[in-house]
Amino acid sequence: MTEALTRDERYDRGREVLDAVDGTAGANVIDALQDVAPELGHQVVAWGFGEIYARPGLEPRDRQLVTLGMLTALGGCEPQLEVHVNAALNVGLTPEQIIEALLHSAVYCGFPRALNATFVAKKVFGQRGLLPLS
Repeated sequence: MTEALTRDERYDRGREVLDAVDGTAGANVIDALQDVAPELGHQVVAWGFGEIYARPGLEPRDRQLVTLGMLTALGGCEPQLEVHVNAALNVGLTPEQIIEALLHSAVYCGFPRALNATFVAKKVFGQRGLLPLS
């Protein structure tokens, strides 16, 4: 039986998941949409996090590995990669695991995209005092 939630309940559940995974970075993205596309912000929270990220089928760390791979493959998603590298660290991935995932992505999406993603990760690691990696 499917759980029927109201629009506000989906948003509230999504906001809890968003805050747990992304911390303030996710909230900053949603807040930045309020004056131009508040409905997009609502859908990111309610659907993306309240429906998809809240599903029980994958652990948060596994969802972040998939997300890092997808954003790397898409290319041109460096702002989103920055948020999700932080999220990956927040849910327990180590910098070494993140770098390994980005190295692995080079096989499937090419060196330029893997390099771009790795430089985003380096920026985040630097901001969080996690450099140099051993």
